[in-house]
Amino acid sequence: MVAGTFKLRLLTAQRGIEVLSMRWSDIDGEWWTIPAEVSKNALPHRVPLSPQALAILEQLRPLTGDFEWVFTSPKKPGFHIIAVRKATLRIAAKAGVEFTAHDLRRTAATHMASMGVSRLTISKILNHVERGITAIYDRASYDAEKRRALLRWGEKVERIGSGSRELAGVVPIR
Repeated sequence: MVAGTFKLRLLTAQRGIEVLSMRWSDIDGEWWTIPAEVSKNALPHRVPLSPQALAILEQLRPLTGDFEWVFTSPKKPGFHIIAVRKATLRIAAKAGVEFTAHDLRRTAATHMASMGVSRLTISKILNHVERGITAIYDRASYDAEKRRALLRWGEKVERIGSGSRELAGVVPIR
């Protein structure tokens, strides 16, 4: 189940606590809405789910679908997993690389940029708050752009996972 948290972080480019606190009720078809009380900027955030992300959720449904949380804590019934630090350390040790789970978010953003996704769309996917005059007037959701970008990203991750040689690596924190 913990592996699913890492996969969803990579496929959706969302923050760790946002993925870990995902509720089944937050998912509506091909969309996941991160509630304002969970998102870092205190604004609700709609995230399109690629077929690859939906497949992970479908694998988890038989395990946690009867509970509120997608990533239900095995130690504290009624709560979600709150941290994956030990799993992150095990992955880093096994791979022989310096790695933090947040690197998955950076990797997704970097690869989407290299695929030609605009910085504005990446910013919308990451749920960053824009500053400046244009941000005051531009109230568009960018849902279509976010969906196109995450669909393409999901396809790329799938190709990489199938053994394609186009993996450029994780982009570490430095």
